[in-house]
Amino acid sequence: MTTQVTAGTVAGMTGPLGHGGTIGILGGGQLGRMSAMAAARLGYRCHVFAPDADSPGMQVAAAATVAPFEDAAALARFAAAVDVVTFEFENVPAGTLAILAPLAPCRPGVEVLRICQDRLLEKDFLARAGVPVAPWRAVHDEADLAGAIAAIGLPAVLKTTRLGYDGRGQAVLRRPEDAAPAFARLSPRPLILEAFVPFAAEISAIVARGTDGAVAVYDAVENQHRDHILDLSFAPARLSATTAAAARRHAAALAESLDLVGVLALELFVLPDGSLLGNEIAPRPHNSGHWTMDACAASQFEQHVRAVAGLPLASAERHHDAVMRNLVGPAGLELWPSLLKTQGIIPHWYGKAEARPGRKLGHANRLLPLGSLRALDDAAALQGL
Repeated sequence: MTTQVTAGTVAGMTGPLGHGGTIGILGGGQLGRMSAMAAARLGYRCHVFAPDADSPGMQVAAAATVAPFEDAAALARFAAAVDVVTFEFENVPAGTLAILAPLAPCRPGVEVLRICQDRLLEKDFLARAGVPVAPWRAVHDEADLAGAIAAIGLPAVLKTTRLGYDGRGQAVLRRPEDAAPAFARLSPRPLILEAFVPFAAEISAIVARGTDGAVAVYDAVENQHRDHILDLSFAPARLSATTAAAARRHAAALAESLDLVGVLALELFVLPDGSLLGNEIAPRPHNSGHWTMDACAASQFEQHVRAVAGLPLASAERHHDAVMRNLVGPAGLELWPSLLKTQGIIPHWYGKAEARPGRKLGHANRLLPLGSLRALDDAAALQGL
């Protein structure tokens, strides 16, 4: 189901990027790769800026700059070669966007990046935008940690406030004696202590917002993880209509509150009573939205390009239900030959040379008739994956 609303023109934005224009992408990973492929289909070129040569995004881009994100001279040359700038992951330094912002339009902007890079700012913003969150406390030192444990209780999760993803940068505290070694191990500081949430399911909702303020929200999906890395996404999530609608509303509200131009994913916990707690915000295309590449007329990557380029957003309606499986590490590489031969499976490879453990190498989507997923158990839904 798509939610469409229209607001006023977003401040500081201009008209659409002309045919043949160039979109600059900070970061060369698979999200940049799939964004560049979507941009090419819409008539745009992409220029990827990343520290590593032959990154997945560079393999399909029209141009590339290999330089550190802190290289001001390289960034200035990059800005002069592109019409608009976006990013494909939120660990790009906010200072990089601050250098680029006076030289080229940056969508999303530096303030969105700053909020989503810091879990303390993120949790506060979620609450102010009306998205409920679990109890949390900032932890600067061991005294703070002791006070946070006393206030929140155990079990709880101690996390870095920056640079954590795919399970990195966190520790579950189950006993008081877990606290000191976890604090010593985790950095950079400050940290954040969050109450442990006994959730029934993990879901995410992806929203696009354009330069004109129009919003399109994809159906919420149910996510399952393995070793802290997303393994499976079921689209749509097998939820009550009330819970699914609430997830979409929260995502749309965040996009509005952030004055977002681009795509955003909101990760949520579903509690046993069907209520929701916000977990994290990702202000770019998201792993849990890869199903949209095959099950929707316009993927999350097309929506991101449309928003960044100032085009009207497309519909986010599904024409199929879908299951997405991540292909991770050596086990994912082993699955690839069989996926290529299986009818009804649509595989996507990211162009990475090395199958290291924990590394996302690709994904595969299984399409199902619209409305059929809810009646299937996991084994039936995953047939062929």
